[in-house]
Amino acid sequence: MVVNILVLGRNPEITEVILRLINGTNNWQAIGALTDEDALSLFEQQPFDIVLVGSGVNEESLNLLEARFIIKNPSIKIIKHYGGGSGLLFNEIMEALN
Repeated sequence: MVVNILVLGRNPEITEVILRLINGTNNWQAIGALTDEDALSLFEQQPFDIVLVGSGVNEESLNLLEARFIIKNPSIKIIKHYGGGSGLLFNEIMEALN
């Protein structure tokens, strides 16, 4: 089973690194969004199992997005990842999957 992950971040370079790490893992597939509008559009277009939110996304945006994501997919897992290396990233995703 492939796990589809939407990565929402504000910094293009950091988002690209996170995407590379996730997409380098078997059975994980990630796509990135740098704006709230892009995240909502992608979420409407395809199913996601996890939304990974990176640094730079303010609480107001996060609250609005979470509400929209949950309406569309009540079982969506939302992870707030603000750094800490690839080991922490992988552990956060695995914890959400369990």
